[in-house]
Amino acid sequence: MAILPILEFPDPRLRKKAAPVARVDAGLGRLIDDMFETMYAAPGIGLAATQVDVHQRLLVADVSTERNAPQVLINPEILEKDGVAITEEGCLSVPGYYEEVERANHVRVRFLDREGVLREEDFEGLLAVCVQHEIDHLNGRLFVDYLSEAKRQRIRKRLVKERRQQEIPEPARL
Repeated sequence: MAILPILEFPDPRLRKKAAPVARVDAGLGRLIDDMFETMYAAPGIGLAATQVDVHQRLLVADVSTERNAPQVLINPEILEKDGVAITEEGCLSVPGYYEEVERANHVRVRFLDREGVLREEDFEGLLAVCVQHEIDHLNGRLFVDYLSEAKRQRIRKRLVKERRQQEIPEPARL
């Protein structure tokens, strides 16, 4: 297993719409394992393949505090949603920023599981919010898109500035 680099906003690759997974095989299994390792190390509760520069419709999630309830959704499609959940969201691709976002509290999703079996499942609460957040990534959308243009631009400018500062080497000390 390997920890994969996570793309950060405003990287344009985060805006690319992911293609359906054509085949569930050993290679996809390795990617799933790497995504879980990456997500847990970050640490996060969800990760879409788009965030690791793999543009396939795949997401992993685990909202349990013990990190013992991993979820794998391949080619997820929201069939129904209802209720309202206003939660403070963060994102591994927008590090250090948290904002309230309104989403559905309940979703019914059709997806392939890790073995390639077609399933339909209901998700509620934090897991429903997480699944919606990650599906947005697969569609090229980020949680900052739910914010005002001014707030989104402030976040973008700060992240770009922070990255530039990290790239500047310290002067040599004599």
